[in-house]
Amino acid sequence: MTAPTIPETARTAGRTIVLDVVGLQPQHIDADRTPTFESHFPSERVTDLRPPFPAVTVPAQTTLATGCDPSEHGDVSSGEYDRERETAEFWERDRGGRDRIWETASDEAGLTTGVLNFQHLIGTSADVAVTPSPIEDENNDILEMNCWTNPDGFYDDLREELGHFPLHNYWGPGANEEGSRWILAAASEAIDRFDPDLLWIYVPHLDYAGQSDGPGSDAFGAALETVDDLLETFLADCADTDRWDETVLTLVSEYGFHEVDRPIFPNRALRAAGLLETDAEGDADIADSDAFAMVDHQIAHVYADKGAVDAARDALAGNEGIDAVLDDSRKAECGIDHPNAGDLVLVAEPDAWFQYYWWNDRANAPPYATEMDIHAKPGFDPCELFFGDEGLVSLDASQVSGSHGRVDESAFG
Repeated sequence: MTAPTIPETARTAGRTIVLDVVGLQPQHIDADRTPTFESHFPSERVTDLRPPFPAVTVPAQTTLATGCDPSEHGDVSSGEYDRERETAEFWERDRGGRDRIWETASDEAGLTTGVLNFQHLIGTSADVAVTPSPIEDENNDILEMNCWTNPDGFYDDLREELGHFPLHNYWGPGANEEGSRWILAAASEAIDRFDPDLLWIYVPHLDYAGQSDGPGSDAFGAALETVDDLLETFLADCADTDRWDETVLTLVSEYGFHEVDRPIFPNRALRAAGLLETDAEGDADIADSDAFAMVDHQIAHVYADKGAVDAARDALAGNEGIDAVLDDSRKAECGIDHPNAGDLVLVAEPDAWFQYYWWNDRANAPPYATEMDIHAKPGFDPCELFFGDEGLVSLDASQVSGSHGRVDESAFG
């Protein structure tokens, strides 16, 4: 596709605001349904954005913000598997060794930078940063809502102006527009107080209906209208700032969604083959297992002991809904040949996705399965968007109607 013409204002901009509206696609922008998007981003300035493989949150975000693909930056999933400790953890929030556009612009170019609600922000050198970081006990129960910020104390100011960050509206069964509303209001405060030269804002609202109801649903259409209204308010506030005439707006999306109706359970297959072990509480005993699948939407990383890779491949071969099993050579073709990737990487068919469950009987599920506990679960769990009958979170994977991870033209951002 021909690249859109770069307007002269973008060449001479004194300030850049990046709107990362996850789940948005070019066909969603039209004068009737999303007039705010259409007025600021007319069709001649919009094109498809091909996400990296896999098209899931952290790999997509790191790729967008560094210009490197997962084979170089190493973020191959929204989870991280530690081969030495043999543990899988999701949504760790430290910067680590990541150096992204706001760090480079701040450290090397002397620009004032800001970023809101990206992953891996704790420890960033961006001049302004906000990321949820609730105070939790040893059981991951929230004791007090909090956000990590640059500068220190900025969250106290935001809380005084906006109230606490609405974490339970940001993810979980109560997810709604309030999380995005708070983020955009915080962005307005950041502009008013610090006037950053570069401000990157993550807007998550479409992610909820995209997963729970699917991209073709009425709920997703309503979500498009809602996020358009939220941005109308935010951009009206921006228009009142001193540097609006030298501000260029940039719109990106990390991925689009696939309609899905088939959950796949690779850990059940590994357990049935005697490769995955569980402990007395029903949790996966990864350290004593020969193979384990860390799932993330339509992608699953299978980590196997030496000598167990072929057995794991054989155990998974008969699973309906698996489109491809990537070994070392095919991982290289897909740009995911990094030590952090699984020994095998599974790709679901377009209408399927991977769930982490290894049990068949709900009575054998670990205690956190029905809880909203994103850090304890060794796989991404979209069932957290649905209330459960036996706990806060549903165990009915058939309810999920949208997913992402494959890099197909139909799901370009």
